[in-house]
Amino acid sequence: MDIESPWEEGSVGKRIGANLRQLRINRGISLEALAKQINVSKLTLIKIERGEGNPTLSVIWKIANGLNIPITALLSIEADVSIARKKDGLKLSSSNEVFVAEPLFSSYGSFELYRGYLQPGGEYLSEAHRPGVMEFVTVMSGRLTVEVDRETYCLDEYDSIRFKGDRPHKYINPSSALTILHFVISYTHP
Repeated sequence: MDIESPWEEGSVGKRIGANLRQLRINRGISLEALAKQINVSKLTLIKIERGEGNPTLSVIWKIANGLNIPITALLSIEADVSIARKKDGLKLSSSNEVFVAEPLFSSYGSFELYRGYLQPGGEYLSEAHRPGVMEFVTVMSGRLTVEVDRETYCLDEYDSIRFKGDRPHKYINPSSALTILHFVISYTHP
């Protein structure tokens, strides 16, 4: 039996926009107030709510952090059984497309799962997430350097790291090959 992919072309931006609008309205937050709170222009938020294009990963993180929700809450896809196939996955890119994150499923309780791809020689600086967020990262292929609190951690294939994500952190691919990552983002407060 074939199941239609929830990530049909063009539907992602519309889904994010509709969910953002509903969440914002339910919380009684104006576009102006949200724009100011998350340091994203009002025009950008208007375009997102209208479903005009797909926002960058950085903007999605800012929205999620500002609303105190997991990113996948903006996607809101629910099913009793879900399969996350690489070819069908939603791709959230950094502005320079050096880093791509694929949410594997909508949030389940207090955690989210992602596949990540970091281009050879690429660097991705992640802004601090909301307080209490923990990141668990496993290198599935390649090598990774992670910088947290001015400390550098080098990881090889199948190595994992856990750190508090509520501070800026950087992912660096020191190699000439694509690095493939598996992320678990936990929103459990300490």
